[in-house]
Parts: sequence; structure tokens; C-alpha cells
Amino acid sequence: MNRKIVFMGTPDFAVTVLDAIVQAGYDVAAVVTVPDRQMGRGMKVNYSLVKNYALEHNLPLLQPEKLRDPGFIDSLRSIGADLFVVVAFRMLPQVVWSMPPMGTFNLHASLLPQYRGAAPINWALINGEKETGVTTFLLNEKIDEGKILLQRKTAISDTDTAETLHDRLAAMGAALTIETLDALFAGTIQPQPQPAATKLMPAPKIFKQDCVIDWEQDGEKIRNFIRGLSPYPAATTTFSDAKGEKILTKIFDAEYEKAPNSIAKTIKTDRKEVLKIGTKNGFIKISSLQISGKKKIKVDEFLRGYNPTDWKITT
Repeated sequence: MNRKIVFMGTPDFAVTVLDAIVQAGYDVAAVVTVPDRQMGRGMKVNYSLVKNYALEHNLPLLQPEKLRDPGFIDSLRSIGADLFVVVAFRMLPQVVWSMPPMGTFNLHASLLPQYRGAAPINWALINGEKETGVTTFLLNEKIDEGKILLQRKTAISDTDTAETLHDRLAAMGAALTIETLDALFAGTIQPQPQPAATKLMPAPKIFKQDCVIDWEQDGEKIRNFIRGLSPYPAATTTFSDAKGEKILTKIFDAEYEKAPNSIAKTIKTDRKEVLKIGTKNGFIKISSLQISGKKKIKVDEFLRGYNPTDWKITT
């Protein structure tokens, strides 16, 4: 019996999962993604990565401005899908997630109930977690609180960044999605309520103002902050040069060196290949960074063009 699936998603994380569904031979009757946007100085039309994939694979496409739009609801209902699969998309209204007879399930990049929200990968790293994973769960009226279908765990290494963890969880999530689909259609899975937790760690959306480094904090905490935002949206700090000019800088890679007598915001450099910034209890040794308006570079290249010996940190 042919089973119809509607897939909903937007970024590259979702593309990895959609591709796995297509390669597994499931009938993707439609793909739902965000509307096209005009971006940049030339107002060039920008497609979501999921739309690009759908076009390349001749998959029917829906791009509603509003998810409650009657025309979209009618189009979605007319497909007659058995199941909806959601990965990194918008919050769905009940009229949508309750539509298919087998329900709607979401793939989330954390071990629920921990790290509910828009940025679970970033926050797991920022908080110094040693383990995370992926979860498939049925949608209900509460955000990320539906019954769990399946989960898989992975260790977080000391060298992981948001980029490396994203890629690993995308691959794990794709495999888990196929496993979930197989089990749901075979009737061999029993949804389970999310376990109770004495302390829940949230994963809210990260905005520009949330990316500023607080150099008064513990050095290890700052390093986790940097790797949790690398490469996007990236941890930032603002230098002030000898002329008082502000230099907004993104920091992508760094190590932490303990030093009990360090002074926060102190800048140390050999002007060749070492750039260190003082924290509460040590130094952050920077490996790569990006001055606003410039390209990302290694610290030795940065030091060939700039002399930060008389700079100060203003944020």
C-alpha cells in the first residue's frame, strides 16, 4: 500500500532529512516551505534550501504566507496524505498538524524534554553538555512537548562546534526519521509521554544581541559560548583601536588557558601568531576571527595586518 507523506522544512538540516526520505522510496506527495524572499542590495529572490531540493527532484511545492490560509488548508487537505513530517519549520496551527490520519511528527535536535526551542544545537554546546541527540515526537498544541516516538544519543566532544554537531545530528536525524516512518507504517511503535525533569534547559532563538562575549565570565564558559555559536551566528566582541575606532569582531575558534591571576579584557599578543584575551580565570587564545566587513582569517594573518597591542575591549 502506497503511503503519502507531506514534508515541511526550510534549512539544510531539513534537506538532509528530506533526501533520506526520498532515497528510502517514500512517496513525498508535497513539500511545504517558506515563501521566497528578496534579499541584499539587488533584492535578489532567495529560495529556501528545501525549495531548491524540491525543484531539483520535481516534488510538488507549497509556499504559504500564512499557515491558516484557507487556500493552503484546502490544497493540503486535497493531497490526502497519511502523515506529515516536520523538520526545522514554523509552528503549525492545530488545523494543520491534526489533519493527517496518522498525525504529524517532528524531528528535533535534542534529547527531549531538554532543549525545547529554536536553537537546541547551539545551547547544548553553550551550556557545556557532554551528550545530546535527536528525537522524533508527535506534534500537539504545545511547543516541543508531544509524545516521543524515538530517540538516539551522541556524545559531544571537546572539539565540537555548532557546525560539526549540526552535521552529525542531521545525519543521525535523517536515519532516525526513516526508522520512525518504517515503525509507524508497520504499527510497531508506541508513543511515550516525555519524561519529567527536575530542571529543564531551554533553547530559545538566538539574536544578535545574545552573541556578545562577556569577558568577565569563567574562561571555559566563554570557550563553550564561542564554539556554540561557531560559525553562525558567531560570538562577537568589539575592540577599540588607538584612535578610538570601534572594530566589531567575530570569533570562531579558540582555546582556553587557565591562569589564576588573569585580568578580564586584557589583550596579549606576540604580534606574530598569538592573540589572547583575559577572562575571569585565564585566557582565551583565538585561532580564527573576522573583522566586520572582511573575510574570516586565521589569527596569524590577522596579526600581519593589525597591531592590537594598544587596543581595548569595549564589549
